[in-house]
Amino acid sequence: MMYNLDEVFEIAEQIERNGAKFYRVTSARFGESEAGALLKQLAEWEDEHELVFARLRDKFVNEGGGIEYDPDGEAASYLRSIAGGHVFSVAEDTSATLTGNETLKEVFKIALGRERDSIAYFVGVKELVPEGDGREHVDKIIKEEMGHIKLLNERMSEMNLK
Repeated sequence: MMYNLDEVFEIAEQIERNGAKFYRVTSARFGESEAGALLKQLAEWEDEHELVFARLRDKFVNEGGGIEYDPDGEAASYLRSIAGGHVFSVAEDTSATLTGNETLKEVFKIALGRERDSIAYFVGVKELVPEGDGREHVDKIIKEEMGHIKLLNERMSEMNLK
């Protein structure tokens, strides 16, 4: 599988769109509770990430910005292996597969898995973006996604969901 840069960023945007949708659907189920508020906040953060990837996509695809020199194709190979393995499941709309009967623990566990898979993909994307030309934005998203994992784990512990 070969992906052009437009497709790489489109997948990143789709991952964030679907993450936001997942969090919105699940937050609605838990209403105004602490868990519902957390899930709603996560949706808003994913919306912001989608906008960052959209701007990077515009910059590197539509404005003809360069990508990081990757003579051995390591970054591209990494992205292909992730995509071949599970990115499309991450890029799928998980909210469509929810039954509505999931416990909060199950929702958090699904969220944790999606956050981890997203980070794996974004690490590959980061390698394609030149230093000082947007890479710091991708790195920031990776760190924020790591923060989401930490936050979800902390809430699971606080709520005795582990």
